[in-house]
Amino acid sequence: MSEKDAIRLYHRLAKGKVCIALTKAISTREILAKTYTPGVAIPARDIAEDPEKVWELTGRKNRVAIVSDGSAVLGLGNIGPGGALPVMEGKAALFKEFGGIDAFPIVLSTQDTDEIVAIVKGIAPSFGGINLEDIAAPQCFEIEERLKRELSIPVFHDDQHGTAIVVLAALMNALKVKKELFSLAPRSLGAVGCESAEADESRDIRIVISGAGAAGTAIARILLSQGCRTILIVDRRGIIGRRRTDLDSEAKTFLAAATNPDNIAGSLAEAMKGSDVFIGVSTAGLVTKEMIRSMAKDPIVFALANPDPEIMPDDAKEAGAMIVASGRSDFPNQVNNLLAFPGVFRGALDGNAREITEAMKRAAAAALAQCVQHPMPEKILPDPMEKGVAMKVAEAVQKAALSTQSPPRENH
Repeated sequence: MSEKDAIRLYHRLAKGKVCIALTKAISTREILAKTYTPGVAIPARDIAEDPEKVWELTGRKNRVAIVSDGSAVLGLGNIGPGGALPVMEGKAALFKEFGGIDAFPIVLSTQDTDEIVAIVKGIAPSFGGINLEDIAAPQCFEIEERLKRELSIPVFHDDQHGTAIVVLAALMNALKVKKELFSLAPRSLGAVGCESAEADESRDIRIVISGAGAAGTAIARILLSQGCRTILIVDRRGIIGRRRTDLDSEAKTFLAAATNPDNIAGSLAEAMKGSDVFIGVSTAGLVTKEMIRSMAKDPIVFALANPDPEIMPDDAKEAGAMIVASGRSDFPNQVNNLLAFPGVFRGALDGNAREITEAMKRAAAAALAQCVQHPMPEKILPDPMEKGVAMKVAEAVQKAALSTQSPPRENH
């Protein structure tokens, strides 16, 4: 049997990978009466009188909707809701296995922004959180922002923020390996994963991000929030900057204003010359060995395009990269969103959070970085199968949620 056929057989036998199970066995008529009619009328009336009791008397607090329109699935592109469904089912399985969260895969037969927002708002009363998944940019930005404004439960686009959290954690530890004097972690979090230094002693490193879609934009935002100043973001037309007159989204307009302080123009190859860090969330094969050699000494290379990276890790190492990460499980330093989203949602739900704030994301990255006590070039992130990681991230996120200025929901 080929590997592809074995995977098909696994999915055929798994029948969706997730299922509904009872939290209380219905073993007697008395329990049946409590589970449904007539007993269920009591909590129903209680919630009708006090809507906040829904968090105490139902399972809403532990439920997350995984919503996708199938427009940007993994490395497969716009394959629609049917093609997206096995991916969302897999995501639901990971939520349960690593976060203990009941997640429901919901794929939509529309890619219209207004319709998606209306549908998610309509189903939101059943859930404690919304995980947006595999929705293409730039629509994903508007959908998330509108839902965050209009709902009082956490809304999280994992392709953006999950990736950004793991990348930030990986960069913290990569810089610790290099012993860079760099103001990556603000004092509010402590100098996690890098050598601490006073602001006037710290060195501003130059970071190149290839890809200005959902993940690239979120990575840029979280790095900016950590004090990074010299960031060059490259899309298909070159380096994004204030000189560009062809920026086709509000997200790129923001990036042009917030990054590239010297207003540099040019190609990816030109951006990489003398840079310290390359972060690729774009397309396979974009980066050559010559580009790696043109970077600063002992560069950090995160080539994260899936399933095939911008440059293969072995080639990047051969060209002089000191630390290399990818999205692949067959090389060291896999940047996998599994390291972030179960813990982020577990912490947000346990902290009764109304939203997932920037402080919560930074706390998640710091906790994730600390899971590797002694980072090395081949070990800057924990293994995605380390289940204890999710709980450490959850604790940090919950703490940040409880200390946020936005008041949490009442915990009955």
